Amino acid sequence: MDEQCLRSRRGRLLTTLRLQYPDAVSESGYRLLHPRTGEPYTDDRRHLVATCRSVANFSVGALVDGPDWCLDAAAHGLAFLRDEHRGTDGDGYDLVVDETGAPIDDTRSAYGHAFVLLAYARATEAGLDGAGEDLAATAAVIDDRLRDETGLLRSDCGPDWTELEPYRGQNANMHACEAYLAAYEATAERRYLESARRIATRITVDLATETDGLLWEHYTDDWDHDFAYNQGQLRDQFRPPGYQPGHHVEWAKLLALLDRYDDTGGPSDGWYARAVELFDAAVDLGWTDNGFAYTVDADGERLVSDRYGWALAEGIGAASALAERANARCDDDDADRFRSWERRFIARSDRYRGPAGLWYEKRVPTADGTEPVAPDPPGVEPDYHPVSAWYESWRSARARR
Repeated sequence: MDEQCLRSRRGRLLTTLRLQYPDAVSESGYRLLHPRTGEPYTDDRRHLVATCRSVANFSVGALVDGPDWCLDAAAHGLAFLRDEHRGTDGDGYDLVVDETGAPIDDTRSAYGHAFVLLAYARATEAGLDGAGEDLAATAAVIDDRLRDETGLLRSDCGPDWTELEPYRGQNANMHACEAYLAAYEATAERRYLESARRIATRITVDLATETDGLLWEHYTDDWDHDFAYNQGQLRDQFRPPGYQPGHHVEWAKLLALLDRYDDTGGPSDGWYARAVELFDAAVDLGWTDNGFAYTVDADGERLVSDRYGWALAEGIGAASALAERANARCDDDDADRFRSWERRFIARSDRYRGPAGLWYEKRVPTADGTEPVAPDPPGVEPDYHPVSAWYESWRSARARR
């Protein structure tokens, strides 16, 4: 990849952050911005996932040697995370708070705590004061409070850490794997890589043997596949029934990173081979030429045809990481194939950008094609997936030069 393309990837990342800064930074934490107007939503709720994703975003800006305000904005959000989202017992984080830090929803979310770990990991790598200690403390909370006897994350809990329902989900565990990989990148501590490997093996290898290699979303508290879960909630934002092509490409990216870092080799065919399988399954089952269908059944019939922006962004990151891993193997054919997919996904990304430059949440089918839909507040997507896409595209491109 030539220097011009490399600069383009970094430029896209920093441009995305510049659209967020300074308007997303409020006196208390961050605010969600509307993709059509660029104006902040008037809702004063602060969602834990959005706070953590913004901290991670601005920390990544610092990692690519962005402007000084990247680190300043990350430190601002880190203070709100520590002082306002952290529960009064200091042993967990409230899921939704108001701008003063008063809890609105004090759920101890497994999904949310995975992003707490990610935020501290990126902040640690960016060199923010105290982030390393918070990273280690959060990892200990996850180990002590959220990990079940299989080594995976259990379900959401109340403030006393009692589970709210007998449920296990791959989504929270996928993001925990992502966070552990980031923690390993920040610290080089093998325990984080081992945690990422354990989750990836269980979710993408062991449990997938019962679904012909595809990744099911929902399980009982004994980790049995729960195929009936939320069958009447096809458009659920976080727990829809069916297979999600977007999560298949997201896992493909994470397994490519494991292939980059994990010298144990992973499953019998290797992490790279499994990553390629998941990427190809996502394309075969869900690609629609302008995005991935939200959910499909096992033969590719679409359950919900909405195209979420986050899924396309994860496709960009996955294709770039897989191209780098193919290049490391001197497999020119696969490297070219994945670079072609990366370019194709990038070409579609402008369809998800609103007039203000921020990404819409999704595009929904209409009689005339598709139309964009903005997120509802309090919102959890401060352009985190696009930033992650450009970051992975940039660093994978650097690695394969």
